Amino acid sequence: MKNGLRYWRSFEMYGFSIQYLLILLLVVGCTKTPQRESKVHVTGAMRNVMWKGELQGAIDLDSLQHKENLYGLGPVEFLAGEILILDGKSFVSRVLTDSTISVAETFQVKAPFFVHAQVRTWESVSLPDSVTGLRSLEKFIDTVMTNQKRPFAFRLTGKINKATIHVVNLPPGSTVSSPDEAHQGQVNYKLVGDEVEILGFFSRRHKGIFTHHDTNMHLHLITRDNSMMGHVDKLEFDRGAMKLWFSSQ
Repeated sequence: MKNGLRYWRSFEMYGFSIQYLLILLLVVGCTKTPQRESKVHVTGAMRNVMWKGELQGAIDLDSLQHKENLYGLGPVEFLAGEILILDGKSFVSRVLTDSTISVAETFQVKAPFFVHAQVRTWESVSLPDSVTGLRSLEKFIDTVMTNQKRPFAFRLTGKINKATIHVVNLPPGSTVSSPDEAHQGQVNYKLVGDEVEILGFFSRRHKGIFTHHDTNMHLHLITRDNSMMGHVDKLEFDRGAMKLWFSSQ
């Protein structure tokens, strides 16, 4: 009986490894002959906002609005909201109340730091059953997307189990010299069972630039009806409920 259990566990581990290998071969096969690099552009730095109080806009998104296949994310200047660009459409969210957000489609906004890229075509990857949240997602991306030039953009689409997003909402006239001060007024929102699209940027070399010190990812989420949008703090989804997309260029 013990031998049978040991063999079964070995088979499970073997099957799990094969699943990762098949996905890796798919990714490499799709990206080994790129047509055009999806270069990631970074403006400003998160640490300068958090520690030096550089809250003013470092980039005017109006300068980006005519770029095709544009994707990007960052906060609104003076930490007055969140920005998400999906396929050339710019969404800006701001706090209304502890339970509601306003989401407007506009390029008339500035950001103190921002990351963006132009991605013409995307390839999809089915996530393994073991990937159901942020930690497992980050590990999977880091392991499998070895052929992607870093940093790179990625997307997630599908139905979440639950998520927590935040929208920065610094009181007007505030000064900032620490992350705690930068998060004054920030409001967290919980989502349950929503259809969403998530844009993320991955890099091991940009902590304090466009990712926080404890992660290699920065993600913004928007619901299908565009009623809720913000920075992703927590994310859970059922097996097979979400699909990962990456640049095939």
